[in-house]
Amino acid sequence: MSAPGQAVAGKNPSPCLARQPILSKDEKVVGYELLFRESSEEHRFTSDAENATSRIIDTLNVLGLDVVCDGRAAFINCTRQMLVNASFFLLPAEKVVVEIQPDIEPDEPVIQATQQLRNAGYRIALGNFVPDDSRQALVPYSDFVKVDIRRFTSAQRAGMAVKKAGARFSMLANKVETREQFLTTVTEGFTLFQGYFFQRPERMRARHIPTNQASHLQLLNAVSAPEVDLAAVEDLIKSDTSLCYRLLRYLNSPLLGISSPVQSIRHAMTLLGERELVRWIRMATTLVLGQEKCSDLILSSLVRARFCELIGPKLGQFKLDLFLIGMLSLMDVILDVPMGVVVEGLGFDSAIKEDLLGAKIGKETALFPLYRLMVAREQGDWEDVTAQAKRLNLSLPFVNRAYNEAMQWGHQMTSATQPHH
Repeated sequence: MSAPGQAVAGKNPSPCLARQPILSKDEKVVGYELLFRESSEEHRFTSDAENATSRIIDTLNVLGLDVVCDGRAAFINCTRQMLVNASFFLLPAEKVVVEIQPDIEPDEPVIQATQQLRNAGYRIALGNFVPDDSRQALVPYSDFVKVDIRRFTSAQRAGMAVKKAGARFSMLANKVETREQFLTTVTEGFTLFQGYFFQRPERMRARHIPTNQASHLQLLNAVSAPEVDLAAVEDLIKSDTSLCYRLLRYLNSPLLGISSPVQSIRHAMTLLGERELVRWIRMATTLVLGQEKCSDLILSSLVRARFCELIGPKLGQFKLDLFLIGMLSLMDVILDVPMGVVVEGLGFDSAIKEDLLGAKIGKETALFPLYRLMVAREQGDWEDVTAQAKRLNLSLPFVNRAYNEAMQWGHQMTSATQPHH
């Protein structure tokens, strides 16, 4: 495994790809809309839709669809040119949803191209659909109809969902940013939901962490101490059969290339060494704590952790391990408790707790620019990425290479450490 900063130091292309999750009513991720920008210069993003959208295919071939979308569907906005020129046939039909925007006039070439995509097994989405939409001719070929919920009242949205209820496609509520909006759109008849509502804690009245989760936080706390007590760590791992299994499976995976089978916890700890053991425990603990949660939360937590670790050497002013900061940033949602309860159970000094809590709520702490950069890059808020990267004196190509490597690493780690079902 590469040292922090090492793998992102080269001059390879650094595609700027972010994703926004699309979830079902039971909050399972069914796909991602891909958000793309180019960064041909050090300090700004370009936004030429035609050029940027056409490069998504190249970018997906560089990173891999499974890495970017974790094996789920990729919703990709298309331009008229991409649609008519059959550009999507370079991507696997079973993994791609072609999203047609309102500015594409449904003339005969567009209708024919849409038919060809459908016949080839691609799914079609109509973005930003409205009553009396000009794309009615494309409705018979569509699998998803997306509605920007900000543009309509609840009654109007419910009317649209009811009107389309007998159709063959799914109604998708877009721009769902709060849990209240999610619950409202469920009652209105929508079956799919796009936005970051699921990254907000569901219950904020909890005053303690359940016992089984507290034991995992004890392990997390043990490896966050200035000097790690390996004997105590071994005892904590042995007390949890799930963690034992995950550790042995991880070490026996092809990812690490260890030639002889690993058959004991002590042997595993020796092979890993303290640094990698600490990293693995943080990762596996997150997976266990979030096993009942949306898979995207867990993956995002690990991607954030690795991203912060990779850009850390360029910053240099933080006392706390930035891998841990990234990982903890979603722990309140994973555990359904306030962030204050999470950090109270860890051995941080008061200054670090205040810094972490302040960054989470938008307070200008030392961590705040890093926190903002991490979240903005994840969500594809390119303007904010540019602003925070400038504050931290980081170039956009460096930020993007770090994030791409973090996505690849997070995908590898979750694949290697989750037990088979």
